[in-house]
Amino acid sequence: MHIPVLQKEIIEYLNPKSNENFIDATIGEAGHAATIFEKNKPNGKVLGIEIDSELYRKLMSRMTEFSKRLILINNSYANLKEIVKKEKFGPVNGILFDLGMSTWHLEESGKGFTFKKDELLDMRYDRSSKLTAGEIINQWPEKIIERILKEYGEERFAKSIAAKITEQRKIKHIKTTFQLKGIIEKATPVWYQHQRLHFATRTFQALRIAVNDELKNLEQVLPQILEVLEKGARIVIISFHSLEDRIVKNFFRENQKKGRLQILFKKPLIPCLEEIEKNPKARSAKLRAAITI
Repeated sequence: MHIPVLQKEIIEYLNPKSNENFIDATIGEAGHAATIFEKNKPNGKVLGIEIDSELYRKLMSRMTEFSKRLILINNSYANLKEIVKKEKFGPVNGILFDLGMSTWHLEESGKGFTFKKDELLDMRYDRSSKLTAGEIINQWPEKIIERILKEYGEERFAKSIAAKITEQRKIKHIKTTFQLKGIIEKATPVWYQHQRLHFATRTFQALRIAVNDELKNLEQVLPQILEVLEKGARIVIISFHSLEDRIVKNFFRENQKKGRLQILFKKPLIPCLEEIEKNPKARSAKLRAAITI
C-alpha cells in the first residue's frame, strides 16, 4: 500500500480551503490528492498530472468518486503551462510536487525500478520514451555510466561499478535487475554490502534519474509555476535527492530576491522518526514551501 510522505506538513503548508483549485503535478496513487479533495470541497478542483500511462489508467478507474472535481492528465509535468492552458484550469491556488516514486512503480509496474525483484531493466515512467536502463547499461561508454552513478547516485564506488558493468556486458548482455545487482555486488567491498542502505540503491536511483531525465524536467517546470499560479498561491515540493533539493532551494532563493516568492521556512522539513519507522521510504524526503507574491 502506498503511504503518502509528510502528509500532515503538506496539508499545513498547501493550506487548501473550500472551493480552491490545486495542481498535483505528480499525482501518482493520489494519496495527497485525496486529502486535498477533503479540504477543498464542495466545488474545489484538482488537476492531476501523471506521466505513466499504466498508472494513469489505474487512477482513472479508481478515482470515480471525485470525477466531477478531478481533471486527470497523462503527460509530463515539464509541460505544465501548456497543460493548464489547454484545460483552461484556474484560478490555481496551489501546486504540489512529490518527486518520489510511488509504491506501485516498485511493487507492481514490473519495470525494473527495484533490485528486490527480478525484472527487465526498463525504468521508464513513459513507455513511449525510447531510452531504457538496459540501453544505458549495455551500450553507453564506461565513463558516462561512471558519471551518471557519481552525479545522480552519489555513488562512491561509481568507477569500479562502471568498470565491472562494461567488463560483464562483453561476456553476456545485461538484461535484468538481478544481473545488475550481482555485478554491483562484485564491484563493491564486502563491508559496503552490510550498510543500512542497500549497496545497489544508489546505482538504481542514478539510472532511474538518467532514463527519465528527472533533473532537467524539474529545472524546466519550476519557472512555469510562477506563470500559472495566482498571487498568494502556495507551492509545496518534496524531493528525495540532494540534487533535486538544491534545484528547488536555488529556485526559491532567486525568486525571493526578485520579489516573486516568499519562502516559508529556511531549512527543509524532514519526516519525524515515527514516520520513518512506519514508512522507511520517507527517510530521505525534504519538503520546501513558498507563497507567490
